[in-house]
Amino acid sequence: MAVSGALMGLVYALIAYGFQLTYATSRSLNFGQGELVMVSAFVALTFTNLGLPYGLMVPCALAFGALAGLAVERAAVRLALQQKSEGWIMLTIILGLFMLSASENIWGRDDRPFPTPIPSEAVRILGIEVTPLELSVAAGALAVMGLIEVFKRTTLQGKAFEAVSADPEAAELMGISSRRIVMLSYGLSGAVAALAGILVSPITTVGPTMGAVLVLKAFSVAVVAGLDSGFGVVLVGMALGAIESLASFYLGSGWREAPGLVLLILTLAARPYGLFGRAAIRKV
Repeated sequence: MAVSGALMGLVYALIAYGFQLTYATSRSLNFGQGELVMVSAFVALTFTNLGLPYGLMVPCALAFGALAGLAVERAAVRLALQQKSEGWIMLTIILGLFMLSASENIWGRDDRPFPTPIPSEAVRILGIEVTPLELSVAAGALAVMGLIEVFKRTTLQGKAFEAVSADPEAAELMGISSRRIVMLSYGLSGAVAALAGILVSPITTVGPTMGAVLVLKAFSVAVVAGLDSGFGVVLVGMALGAIESLASFYLGSGWREAPGLVLLILTLAARPYGLFGRAAIRKV
């Protein structure tokens, strides 16, 4: 049970990783990330219902997520950053509400099953029962986070990403366009959200409210781990998923959401920069 919960916790980690990508380059977050997960899942379901093979549906849905992320950056974030205001907070929330309303009008309010070729029968590995669906969640989440980290460390565009994350003004002086890197971070964050929707939907079903619960837990993971620690979100996400499963089993399903909220409160009180984060040094 704890292992299954930990594997599911990687979905929280994946969404939290999307938060980290945009925060690193622009110190901004997409508060409509949960709705982006939900809309991408509905789009993936539509592709599947249209007869698209699973292997083709996944990249198409990721491309949709990336484009949606770019749209969020252009419509809600760019102008606010240029004006050095915090307007992106309200604007990303408004875009999220718009996506929620649009999805209810297009696909309805009912939850729908998400077909997948991956079998759901439990298998026993080293004496532990897990389902191939849970293993696919772990494999997909870790693979994408790993690929993005390799991209950031080994490619010219990835090094520009790291330079803007470290010091945007110095990066501009070196000829790196911060605006393009912020766009890249939002595009990657959107693709990551789409993948999270594809991975979790066969287990939870697809519905207009699926993103709200996921993003709250992912935000807890990002804050508890620290908004600059990719390794931290994996550990905290798995820990939160395992604790949730144990709390649900031993205390009742009504207590399932409690561990994340308690962790968030304790971390904000004791280490506001996160368990694996670095305290910001303010220049004077």
